[in-house]
Amino acid sequence: MTDINIGINKENRSEISEGLKRLLADSYTLYLQTHNFHWNVTGLQFRELHLMFEEQYQELATAVDDIAERIRTLDVPAPGTYKEFAKLASIKEVDGVPASSDMVKILTKGHEQVIRTARSVLKIAQEAEDESSASLVSDRMRIHEKTAWMLRATQA
Repeated sequence: MTDINIGINKENRSEISEGLKRLLADSYTLYLQTHNFHWNVTGLQFRELHLMFEEQYQELATAVDDIAERIRTLDVPAPGTYKEFAKLASIKEVDGVPASSDMVKILTKGHEQVIRTARSVLKIAQEAEDESSASLVSDRMRIHEKTAWMLRATQA
């Protein structure tokens, strides 16, 4: 870290960045799962799920960039390898190609995990009075909460 003065001390920037790294890893893992499921979904709901998953992975692609750039703004290197993401992520990869109904359940749980990760980062950012990180994380929570709801609604 270099000596920057944005009103957040070095220790707090480091702590916030560590939380954002976990959020980035979970988001990227969810992105990969969603893209994989987009490619491999089959069944009666093929078209609906194929298009829904595409919307979701495109939104996640933007999100991971925003999160990584916030980490860099705090003057911390952003993780960017599968190896680093595997160490940091709470979401585990899925083997094989699940049934479409299982894909929906897996993605729902993934979005819920990202929400929990974001909630923990939000608390750290708020305590450090880092409104920029708090705003980013809060926005991510809102999007993942809505996406989880939409996924749950397809199972009803």
